[in-house]
Amino acid sequence: MPRLRYPPAPAADVVDDYHGVRVADPYRRLEDAADPATRAWVDAENRLTRSRLDSPARSRLVERLTRLYDYARTGVPFRRGDRYFFTHNTGLQDQPVLYVQDRDAAPRVLIDPNRLSAAGPVALTAVAPDEEGSRLAYALSERGSDRQTLFIKDVGTGQDLGDRLDWVKFVSIAWLRSGEGFFYTRFPAPGTVAAGDEHYFNRVCFHRLGDDQAADRLIFEKAAERETVFGVEVSDDDRWVVITAYRGSSDRSEVHVIDRGAPARAPTALFTGYSAAYSFVEAVGSRLLFRTDEAAPLGRIVSIDPLEPAAGTREIIGEGADKLSSAIVVQRTLVAAYLHNASDRLRLFALTGAPLGEVALPALGSLTGVTGRPADDEMFVGFTSFTYPPAAFRYDFATGRLEPSPVGIPGQAGHALIEPEDYRISQVWYPSKDGTRVSMFLVHRADLVRDGDRSVLLTGYGGFNISLTPAFDPANFVFLEAGGICAVANLRGGGEYGEAWHQAGMLERKQNVFDDFIGAAEWFVREGYSRPGRLAIEGGSNGGLLTAAVMLQRPELFGAVVCRVPVVDMLRYHRFTVGRFWVPEYGCAEDPGQFPSLYAYSPLHRVIDGVRYPPILITTADTDDRVAPGMAKKFAARLQAAAAEASLILIRIETNAGHGAGKPVSKMIEEDADIFTFLAATLTPNGDTHL
Repeated sequence: MPRLRYPPAPAADVVDDYHGVRVADPYRRLEDAADPATRAWVDAENRLTRSRLDSPARSRLVERLTRLYDYARTGVPFRRGDRYFFTHNTGLQDQPVLYVQDRDAAPRVLIDPNRLSAAGPVALTAVAPDEEGSRLAYALSERGSDRQTLFIKDVGTGQDLGDRLDWVKFVSIAWLRSGEGFFYTRFPAPGTVAAGDEHYFNRVCFHRLGDDQAADRLIFEKAAERETVFGVEVSDDDRWVVITAYRGSSDRSEVHVIDRGAPARAPTALFTGYSAAYSFVEAVGSRLLFRTDEAAPLGRIVSIDPLEPAAGTREIIGEGADKLSSAIVVQRTLVAAYLHNASDRLRLFALTGAPLGEVALPALGSLTGVTGRPADDEMFVGFTSFTYPPAAFRYDFATGRLEPSPVGIPGQAGHALIEPEDYRISQVWYPSKDGTRVSMFLVHRADLVRDGDRSVLLTGYGGFNISLTPAFDPANFVFLEAGGICAVANLRGGGEYGEAWHQAGMLERKQNVFDDFIGAAEWFVREGYSRPGRLAIEGGSNGGLLTAAVMLQRPELFGAVVCRVPVVDMLRYHRFTVGRFWVPEYGCAEDPGQFPSLYAYSPLHRVIDGVRYPPILITTADTDDRVAPGMAKKFAARLQAAAAEASLILIRIETNAGHGAGKPVSKMIEEDADIFTFLAATLTPNGDTHL
């Protein structure tokens, strides 16, 4: 194939000096989405990408994907007072709809985001009912933005109150039991701080219903720590306001509490120094329970007296062999979720820590949520797996039985257009470069032939203590139905095996993550499943960094690369949107001690002229306010400029969606159709859709 004629990118002689090292950045103009030259380049690149992907084969994929996405799905219900709240999507609705169901009554629509705007997608991003379920605080986001606006709805009438709260994102909401108002987290209004700082300086405020936002009371902030973000909760007894402070995206936290029963109500520090992770569980008697990895990388539960924090903690549940990933109190029982070899287990304990047994889940898979409160006699459990669409269950503490949830839309249980028995799920272990054993899930047809020529779609993430566990993705079945293998590798940097596993893949140890992913690809070749020309890798955000880095380090090992909304300029990522939040994970090039390791793997700076890189499809969105799209654009321009003969480098730039959260189903189908059209054309010699 002759070399493609790529659109010329606006370039300039830009060179930065990093601690004596001169680094070129010729495509910096592409960081500015409003620059006319950037807009022209984006239009030209999108035309090129469409010319390569649009075809009858893609149209057939859209039809098949539409059928695969068309199944009903209900979110995990939660209860307040005598009301149940849940989301439901009939199948092809762009956004799930929020319903409320009174006891012994039919569900009714409370918020339908699909009807809120004709100008662009609107997503319901947070919901928080008050104690009685009579008022609902809810957040809306437009065009995929992390920015949200809070509103208050009267649940009985369905009418909005006059309250409107702006400048929130990653919002945390905690109502007082009285229903008079709630604590919430917000950011500064643009113009009240230096340009760009509206992404930082988070604070906790209190909003009294009916007040203008300007009257909201500041409760807590750390004005000297611009990258600190907060979560706020109120204990079930309504006494303690628990504020958890995080440094950026790190799980390392401090905890401060406010005693609402004390006259002064000044914050008291329980845990300081950001030396470990702490997550509030509940108040039990005079003590507060926390999940923590302090002195326990896999996690444990401790209690502390908030009136005498200097006395230290008592251990309630000690560290075990599996990672403790979450815990709540329901029916005066500690309900704890554990990750066992990267799949979930649900275990019960007395409040003293005595084990009470395990709740048997439907299969090997993942919890999508567990809801319930200390006095409830029931809890709701969400579950999914690779061939098991998300489903909601109800656990009755009196009978000890887990059954399909009676809360939901009658006659609309989710049944995807697949037969689970047609597929096999397995878990394998393989060695990384340094000998570390890494786990990986495989999904394929039951009649798979190991002939050394299977197409493989390998996914990874490896960062921010995030765990990749079994989950249902309808789009993958166009790949599986055609005889391909979908694989998920549990790389270091993730959270599957505790904090030590996470730390082994962060900062100057990031290369371990890339080595783990390369090791997974090599395993498929070594074990006779596939060959390099049939191996595709895929990842988004930090996973986009992963796929870009390993492609550049081992270009001969892969047949195709899908690099979604990637972080690829490791020297400047912290200068955009919320990038400074990621410094604890990656490091910062402004630090002379951290610059060398970042520069060593930064994808934008590791591209070599004349190398024949595997075909790559890069995706980004001009309205992404989390990972700056300019990084993906510069990476595409650099790859295209360096391309050897026949190198295929495409970039798909969405103009009406963000980083991914709240993406409409219709846009998911279109993007998936592009991805699998690209894979079909690159992983097969004749370019047809038979993978």
